[in-house]
Amino acid sequence: MAAQTLPLNAYETTEAIVLVAPMPAVQPEDVTITVESGTVRIAAECRTEAPKDYLLHEWHYGPYERTFELPNDFGFAGGDASLGNGQLAVRVLRGEPGDAADGTIEVVAAGGRS
Repeated sequence: MAAQTLPLNAYETTEAIVLVAPMPAVQPEDVTITVESGTVRIAAECRTEAPKDYLLHEWHYGPYERTFELPNDFGFAGGDASLGNGQLAVRVLRGEPGDAADGTIEVVAAGGRS
């Protein structure tokens, strides 16, 4: 199955850009977040859903994927992410403009470390 595009909300604070996306049926260890050349990539592989004889089947259990372009004047200085109640929240911390650092952001369970 092709990856589903995640709907995404994004807003900017003085310290970071925050991305929020729904991710039903996903565990923190199933999510990968990378930042490369000013692009944030969120990807998740879902565990296999149990086969069912659906009467109605309007949504699927991933995989999910989404990219987000950071503003040109936004340097990447790390970040953090949490997943809880089917919602992923990612903070991409602001670095100095021109910083082109690449990296990954670890996802933890909301309310604690995984």
